[in-house]
Amino acid sequence: MRYIEPHAHMVSRVTDDYVAMVTSGCAAVCEPAFWAGFDRSSVQGFHDYFCQLTEYEPKRAARFGLPHFCWLCLNPKESEDAAFAKDVLAIVPQFLDRPTVLGIGEIGLNKNSRNELKVLEWHVDFAARHDQLILVHTPHLEDKFKGTRLTLDVLRADSRIRPERVIIDHVEEHTVKMVLDAGFWAGMTLYPETKCTPARAVDILDGYGQERLWLNSACDWGVSIPLNVPRTALEMRRRGWSAEAVDRVIYQNPVRFLSQSPRFRVE
Repeated sequence: MRYIEPHAHMVSRVTDDYVAMVTSGCAAVCEPAFWAGFDRSSVQGFHDYFCQLTEYEPKRAARFGLPHFCWLCLNPKESEDAAFAKDVLAIVPQFLDRPTVLGIGEIGLNKNSRNELKVLEWHVDFAARHDQLILVHTPHLEDKFKGTRLTLDVLRADSRIRPERVIIDHVEEHTVKMVLDAGFWAGMTLYPETKCTPARAVDILDGYGQERLWLNSACDWGVSIPLNVPRTALEMRRRGWSAEAVDRVIYQNPVRFLSQSPRFRVE
């Protein structure tokens, strides 16, 4: 089995996780910028975090033979302060030419507030001006449907945005159709308690097919499982999916999307 882990917050994981992922067939890992569990208090804090994503973490992953890529942004949980968000966004260009940066993400909404929407629009404009791929976070639980709809409105309002260059993550049964119908890619996050369990994710794949869908663990410092992509592959095989069909979802699909960035390469 081979697979891509397209969304994992490895700065919060231990080296044993890298060993387990490589042993399970992981060919590359991609790390979006995210919340640290607390709100950062300065632009310098974000600068140091972006250095960690683009300098330190790729070296740590390389010790285990795993290519590490990243995405940059100010995450939705810290975008309520619009003035601060603008200052953080101003330092992102100095990191865009780093060799492992794939695009802008994970941007999006947390509580669907006006300021979050404003900062989302700034990120979308930034990505369009710099010709970057986009990875979008959608809200959790009861805010997800509204947040996904608002996010789609923002993306479709900008004529420069090409849906095939945007992945909208954390879709569930009630949001996947609107994302796919709008022409965007959709990501299913495999959490043991929220988002999608492996069984639910395979149900969605059975219902909507394999086109423009990927799986990810989004493992972080919370309750999460770094190996949930290969575990879901086992559930697919248990249900009678062919090895080729499984490979298309867990390897070929993320490679197809991510290869739109010239920096993404797997052996």
